[in-house]
Amino acid sequence: MPRIQSPAELETFRKDVISKRDPDKPCIAVCTGTGCLALGASKVVAALREEIKKQGIESKVEIKVDLRETGCPGFCERGPVIVIYPEEICYLQVQPGDAEEIISQTILNKKVVDRLLYVDPVTGDKSVRESEIPFYKNQMRLLIGNNIKLDPKSIEDYLSLGGYSALAKALFQMKPEQIVGLVKDSKLRGRGGAGFPAGSKWEFARNSPGDTKYVVVNADEGDPGAFMDRAILEGNPHAVLEGFIIGAYAIGAHEGYIYVRQEYPLAVENVTIAIKQAGEHGLLGKNILGSGFDFVVKVH
Repeated sequence: MPRIQSPAELETFRKDVISKRDPDKPCIAVCTGTGCLALGASKVVAALREEIKKQGIESKVEIKVDLRETGCPGFCERGPVIVIYPEEICYLQVQPGDAEEIISQTILNKKVVDRLLYVDPVTGDKSVRESEIPFYKNQMRLLIGNNIKLDPKSIEDYLSLGGYSALAKALFQMKPEQIVGLVKDSKLRGRGGAGFPAGSKWEFARNSPGDTKYVVVNADEGDPGAFMDRAILEGNPHAVLEGFIIGAYAIGAHEGYIYVRQEYPLAVENVTIAIKQAGEHGLLGKNILGSGFDFVVKVH
């Protein structure tokens, strides 16, 4: 597609994407993050796809269904996790043999499959919706909350959720110093253990001498069992890129690197696809959104 040349064109494209989507259309979102893949999520996806075909849903005008492979929403110990929209029905520990019942009961007849619901080990109460499960209920998932709602390989999914609107605002409505001030005022801190104020780090970088500056996304994640960086890169890579570009603009950098472990092949794959898509849409590279700001990203 032609590169997007302005915030207005970005919003026009976003509206066009949203207009082609039916919010009432059933969508089966299957977590295919590393944790769920290890528990057999790919076989669940294949079984659901075969069952959709077997029951002839694709040929029924009145019933259409999306099957979406998503990133990690958390609660990995109960994977594979699937969420069915628009009802937000959440099924846990789904197996390929459950596909027939999910399609015939939930998709075609709007009935909940009780045995796949979360059961409170103390009270015995069942939770139908994802937001009702105690593990999720008391969380505000700022980083991975959208993972189960989008295909990480689809820039259109990210745009439909408001993606890249913050970038447009930063480039056209704010000065770099204002962005740094905003991050300082937010009291945002690094999550690596030291808790260093992000705004101060950005300010140091912006005020450092020299014309050539770089931004690095450190997704090395060397702590045993750590999963934070992998979850966001696998599940919502465009969110990382959007923040990456804003940070670069704020400190005056025109080149950045994403450092990610090679043993995270899905993270490498998804962020590489996202970089390509962002470049094709005018959100990376030369003259981003027609702002005059240039920024390139490399994966290392």
